[in-house]
Amino acid sequence: MEAFELLFQGFHVLLTYDKILLMMLGLVLGIFVGVLPGLGGPNGVAILLPLTFTMDPTSAIVMLSCIYWGALFGGAITSILFNIPGEAWSVATTFDGYPMAQQGRAAEALTAAFTSSFIGSLVAVLLITFLAPRIADFALRFGPPEFFAVYLLTFCSFVGLGREERHRIVISMSLGLLLAGIGMDTVSGQLRMTFGWTELFRGINFLVAVIGLFGISEILLTMEERLALKGHIAHISPRVVLETWKTLPRYWATLLRSSAIGCWLGITPGGAIAASFMGYNLAKRFARDKESFGKGRIEGVFAPETAAHAAGTSALLPMLALGIPGSGTAAILLGGLMVWGLNPGPLLFVEHKEFVWGTIASMYLGNVVGLVLVLSTVPVFASVLRVPFAAIAPMIVVSCAIGAYAVQNAMFDIWLMLLFGVVGYVFKKLNYPLAPLTLALVLGSRTEDAFRLSMIGAAGDLRVFWSNWLVGSITTLALVLLFWPVISGAIARVRGMVRPARA
Repeated sequence: MEAFELLFQGFHVLLTYDKILLMMLGLVLGIFVGVLPGLGGPNGVAILLPLTFTMDPTSAIVMLSCIYWGALFGGAITSILFNIPGEAWSVATTFDGYPMAQQGRAAEALTAAFTSSFIGSLVAVLLITFLAPRIADFALRFGPPEFFAVYLLTFCSFVGLGREERHRIVISMSLGLLLAGIGMDTVSGQLRMTFGWTELFRGINFLVAVIGLFGISEILLTMEERLALKGHIAHISPRVVLETWKTLPRYWATLLRSSAIGCWLGITPGGAIAASFMGYNLAKRFARDKESFGKGRIEGVFAPETAAHAAGTSALLPMLALGIPGSGTAAILLGGLMVWGLNPGPLLFVEHKEFVWGTIASMYLGNVVGLVLVLSTVPVFASVLRVPFAAIAPMIVVSCAIGAYAVQNAMFDIWLMLLFGVVGYVFKKLNYPLAPLTLALVLGSRTEDAFRLSMIGAAGDLRVFWSNWLVGSITTLALVLLFWPVISGAIARVRGMVRPARA
């Protein structure tokens, strides 16, 4: 009951004309960046984050989270109408969504995508509503050793459970940790790795790096690809919407299974991309008619969209409750909280209840309004793809430069942004993941502080990370996840040896 009372207070904070206006603006901008290939939610949030510095934290997070929801919805439009994923997690949607559009069922496919996206996000928001306060209450018992163990768990889970090659994840994360160490040491007050440059005394600003890594690098990639977009036309009518909604009970198992997969992979660093493919593959595996997948089956749209959106939304749970982002976008939002003077983690639920529950309320309302908005404006946003990219790219670059300069009013940050844009471009060309680098940039200094404070308190004894059942269990779990590929491989070999022996 307490959760309902707090959520009601959140809606009371949210339902003001200025926040509703910002929510609508965020949704429109989010759908726009989701439709354009190469932008997407993380890039849109990173580029527009500096524009929220003059707002109060609640208004800012409402707008930015709605940009995220809008991008989640918008990514399906290009996947279905143009066979070009607007988001990386929309790749699986093209498998059956585009064949449906080719068969003249584009409106049905889009309705299925938007509706399943709404269902996946709703399940994840319900999880956040009831689980986040309990996690936060539990985490109030944390000291420096416990916080370091949790940060270690996050880094190890990225390495052990990540879908990319392990050495690429480690290299990306190591670079992020190295960059996070530039500037003044918060424990001793000494300067590190500044090489005499006064501009580096403050360290590498997270927002400047993110704008370059995500925004500028994607512009460079899109310029290189020179996409020529030709697609199908879709006009969604109320009749098509109702007919599609009538089929939902038939696929309840797929929707429930994909929601569970998405929530799990969102809380862990599996991510929305892995969730979408897993949801699609499991739907195909449990289907009676497996051969129909890939030929325009509506269940092939329901499964990946539900899983991806559940993962994208549930990634905010560890960010709010523990101060640990579950995705690249959550990491960017985490950086925003720190800029606004808020300390992400369990104390956030105690010291800033209005902010937390206003944010959670915006998740409910933003998803409902977003569903109505995309259902009614598909032709408008689809037509955006026919605007020459040469006209859009300069506006995006200028927005990135303004955003980077606005962080500290320093010209040096614009050059730094361009440098990180080149780094992001090279990483993407070489298939190195940016999420571990982003995570390390955000959590690197906090992880170091927690470790050093733990060592100071324990006189350098590493056994402090097994000093009680809580920190010991988290540290052990982190090490298990770090070596999970080796452990799972050993288990598979043992099973392989046992089966022939039984036979």
